Amino acid sequence: MAVRNVAAPPTPWSKNLAEPKIHDTAFVHSFSNIIGDVHIGSNVMIAPGTSIRADEGTPFHIGEGSNIQDGVVIHGLEKGRVTGDDDKSYSVWVGKNTSLTHMSLIHGPAYVGDDCFIGFRSTVFNARVGNGCIVMMHVLIKDVEIPEGKYVPSGAIITNQKQADRLPDVLDSDVQFATHVIGINDALRTGYRCAENIACLAPIRNEQTKNPNMTQTKYSTHAGTQLSSTLADSIRNLLAQGYSVGAEHADARRFRTGSWRTCGPISSTRDSEVIAALLACMADHQGEYVRLIGIDTKAKRRVLEEIVQRPGDNGSNGSNGAKTHQSNGKVAQASYHNSGSVSSGKLSAETVAQVRSLLAQGYKVGTEHADARR
Repeated sequence: MAVRNVAAPPTPWSKNLAEPKIHDTAFVHSFSNIIGDVHIGSNVMIAPGTSIRADEGTPFHIGEGSNIQDGVVIHGLEKGRVTGDDDKSYSVWVGKNTSLTHMSLIHGPAYVGDDCFIGFRSTVFNARVGNGCIVMMHVLIKDVEIPEGKYVPSGAIITNQKQADRLPDVLDSDVQFATHVIGINDALRTGYRCAENIACLAPIRNEQTKNPNMTQTKYSTHAGTQLSSTLADSIRNLLAQGYSVGAEHADARRFRTGSWRTCGPISSTRDSEVIAALLACMADHQGEYVRLIGIDTKAKRRVLEEIVQRPGDNGSNGSNGAKTHQSNGKVAQASYHNSGSVSSGKLSAETVAQVRSLLAQGYKVGTEHADARR
């Protein structure tokens, strides 16, 4: 494929017409744009639709083994530089074996270290992200330095150093996930480079048995597979919207009188730790009712109450049971059905959570109807 890489245009701050320097083992898709003084190391994968434009801030460095996925934008301001691992000055430095995933934005001055994962639609601007960090989806990192080995949950806005310093450490499962993504993209790089050479296709088909990064990786949350996918998604939606999550329990007598007791605060913002805490509460109070609660700490109100365990449940783990949702400060009871519909014309908790999630992402919501024939 003919790769579109061109010299930077002449400007008052860039007069040398520098061109990209791309290692022979890298794959750069022809539907990507690479402009100016961009150094792309060995075994790098540049997917379609990327824009790497060193025509204002310059130069850029992308370290060996990294992957830049579809729709990623890398650009930089004229002023402002970071120091790369080679002690030279750069507008943008991306380290080794790092994944910049779909639609993420790295805007210089910016430094992203080795073995990092930057999630979908996340932004790094005027910031440093240390080695081994996992940054999840829809995150803003600005004007801070993220220490090495930190985990940034989806939807987080990190704009002061105190926030950055309080971030939790990555877990082994996070590292396995990031390593798995690197392995997948390395296989894609090899496959794209080999696409026009039939002789090299057979070895690629056997690569999964040889490449440790391509082995099946279990990177689900600690015990997330023990919860229904709907409940796990509800927890992730709450955390992504900035709400706190807790759990309460009640025996049959207290349930009738509405006298719930807390299972203790869940201070974490990581879905894996919240799910683990909820499962622990359920295990500690078998034979009782357990409900998940979502809390808007700023407004000091509950946004969700969902019963995830009832007396007599045996391994349902939140897949059945009644749910409640809160609207305008009033809690309404609704029966839960697997189809997502509810009785009495009231919405189920997961429907409310889905609507809130859609609105929070800027989407519009509509409804449709059909009789039995249609």
